[in-house]
Amino acid sequence: MDLGISGKNALVCGASKGLGRGCAEALAKEGVNVTLVARTAATLEATANELRQLAGDKVKISIVATDITTPQGRKEALAVCPQPDILVTNAGGPPPGDFRHWEREHWIAAVDANMLTPIELIRATVDGMMARGFGRIINITSSAVKAPIDILGLSNGARSGLTGFIAGLSRTTAHKNVTINNLLPGPFETDRLWATLEAVAKSSGENLDQVSAARRNMNPAKRFGTTAEFGAFCAFLCSVHASYMTGQNILLDGGAYPGTF
Repeated sequence: MDLGISGKNALVCGASKGLGRGCAEALAKEGVNVTLVARTAATLEATANELRQLAGDKVKISIVATDITTPQGRKEALAVCPQPDILVTNAGGPPPGDFRHWEREHWIAAVDANMLTPIELIRATVDGMMARGFGRIINITSSAVKAPIDILGLSNGARSGLTGFIAGLSRTTAHKNVTINNLLPGPFETDRLWATLEAVAKSSGENLDQVSAARRNMNPAKRFGTTAEFGAFCAFLCSVHASYMTGQNILLDGGAYPGTF
């Protein structure tokens, strides 16, 4: 299927590895010019080189080594990709733990990174998308928005705030062919997953192999997801074929969420 986005420009955050990289790779394969944003320059450059080999000479791959959760970082990223047609927001989730140990500054940092940063990026780009008559904004949040995880309270709160904001905004942009959707990943093979499993192992006294095996077996798919399949779904949401879907929270979790709705 031709997704109809070849030649478009994308800004992808957290793109050096994990789910962000999966999205960047899928978009590059579709002929999208991709600006990769992440903090670590060496990892980012290695990823960019691999994507250039995969996508070929017709696709432009740019990098911005910066902290997207800061005003300066956003300024640097938008200087390289000032008019993206596609925006994928993605920031590392706050650490797991017990809310009794979190102070005000922990909550502010979580909200700043996982709610306000995506909103600031959207504010800087959405009007341009609407003026051009095409835009796709994908926010990578978490399955915890749908089914909260007790040790991820900081993430539960901050990402739920973003979800509520997007529910309202997305209904105001669709008439200009600008869609805004949230992808809610369940357990995917990422550093974030392993950090969470290590925290569970530490608190329970079990070893990591036991915890990870139990987590796999709890999932109806009996496995963790791959970043490639996450990226492929993201690319479809960015396509011309997904223009009638907006304001949605889409679970990609192997069927782990047990609800009907």
